[in-house]
Amino acid sequence: QLQLVESGGGLVQPGGSLRLSCAASGFTLDYYSIGWFRQAPGKEREGVSCVSKSDGSTYYADSVKGRFTISRDNAKNTVYLQMNSLKPEDTAVYYCAAARVRLFGVAPWYEYNYWGQGTQVTVSS
Repeated sequence: QLQLVESGGGLVQPGGSLRLSCAASGFTLDYYSIGWFRQAPGKEREGVSCVSKSDGSTYYADSVKGRFTISRDNAKNTVYLQMNSLKPEDTAVYYCAAARVRLFGVAPWYEYNYWGQGTQVTVSS
C-alpha cells in the first residue's frame, strides 16, 4: 500500500522554525517528484515547494523563497521541509504529495498522484 505520512507540525512563535517530514511506505520517494502544499482555512491549497525526480532540482513559491528549504534523505525514504523565519501567514495544514513525472516548478495539485494526510502548522505568539 502506497502511503505518505507527514509529521513535525506544531505551534511556533513568529520568527521560529519547524522541520516537517514526509515519510513514504510502499514506494521509493527518489523515483517521484515530491511537493509540499498548504491550505489555510477558507483558502485554496497552495503549492509551497517541490523537489523534482531525476536531478533533484528544487523550486519554491515566492512567499517562502529564502525561508523554506526542501531536501531528500533517500536512505530514510523521507523528504523534509525546513521552515525558518515563520510568519503568522504561514499558518496552515501542510501536505506532502508525490508525482510520477518530473516536474519543473511548484506544480499545481492535479499533477500529483499520492497525498499525505496533512500536519498542522500554527504560527502565533
